[in-house]
Amino acid sequence: MPNNISWRKLVQKFRRLGFDGPYSGGRHLFMVKENIKVRIPNPHRGDISKHLVSEILRQASISGRDWEKV
Repeated sequence: MPNNISWRKLVQKFRRLGFDGPYSGGRHLFMVKENIKVRIPNPHRGDISKHLVSEILRQASISGRDWEKV
């Protein structure tokens, strides 16, 4: 399971995994890779919880191992 992470690190890791963005759209930003569109939380002061990171990874079909490698 991933650890808590800052918004900036989250975006950097998604970019290393081949995602483009973040783009604005509605209430949340999103990142895109081919036909996968993943909503990411808006930037805020605190870190993003490991539970939310795991949910985002599940939606993006990214394994914990792949996440830890980047």
